[in-house]
Amino acid sequence: MTSEIRLAFEHPHARSEAGAPEVADRISLRDQIVEVDIGAFQQERGKTQRVCFNVVVEVRPLNSVSDDVDRILSYDKVSEAISAELAKERLNLLETLAERIAERILLEPQALRVFVRIEKLDRGPGALGVEIVRSGNDIKLGSAPSAEEKVRPQIIFFSNEAVGSQNLPLWLDKLSYSDTPSVICVDLPKEGKSLTGHPMVDRRIALLSIEQNAWVLASKDDRCIVVGSKTELDWAIKHKKICVWAPSKMILDATEPPKGLISDTLGLAVWLGRSLNAIHVAAIGSFESGLDDPLILFSGIEVDAL
Repeated sequence: MTSEIRLAFEHPHARSEAGAPEVADRISLRDQIVEVDIGAFQQERGKTQRVCFNVVVEVRPLNSVSDDVDRILSYDKVSEAISAELAKERLNLLETLAERIAERILLEPQALRVFVRIEKLDRGPGALGVEIVRSGNDIKLGSAPSAEEKVRPQIIFFSNEAVGSQNLPLWLDKLSYSDTPSVICVDLPKEGKSLTGHPMVDRRIALLSIEQNAWVLASKDDRCIVVGSKTELDWAIKHKKICVWAPSKMILDATEPPKGLISDTLGLAVWLGRSLNAIHVAAIGSFESGLDDPLILFSGIEVDAL
């Protein structure tokens, strides 16, 4: 029991040796410290903390001696996996980050098994972390569709005028009959444009006001489903549902959030369109925006435009 406890706190390299001594070839990354905005608690949002990464990868042994870098799993692939997953979106859980890093490394043909340990260094008197072990058998490699295989949606921006229009049911009928899945974005309600003078508070209030409008639209037609996460959006798009975007989570978690004001709701729709690789953004009704973007297909209030 004592040796098991000692081994539990050893470096992943020692864990790997103990768990599979017959696998002789390993590469490792030790004590890479990165400033990361991560965490589920409110006090962790909007600021970075030090996070330490330790990764060991058990690799397929070479059949012959070779000095060809293309035949081995490069150390860069390990550090790139960390950087790539950190750049995707802001995460709440170390567990999620560890899973994604492990999955990305295991996509490499030489990788057999990976140990990932991630620790927060600034959240307590000691290091707080998680360690996972994954193999190619644990992850369905190649199951994720490529960018070309993913269904591309259209983004439909509804102004306040459009949401209150008597033509709304006709527009939703056209969207439901379309072969292209639709993600609806709504405007900021007029009463939501008042400011408190505190930028962060104003931003949160504006996002919640847009979400309030999303629920108002959903209440008008049962076909409209309010969604707030990328996972929910991906599911709705895959199943060709009409969904209404609640923007708070994706914008607050984004590593590259929209640069404009939250009040530029058409700009938010274009940002979402680029995030989802949308076919186009269609804007219906009157709106306030100086945006000139080729992703916008048209603007107007005529139902035939759809």
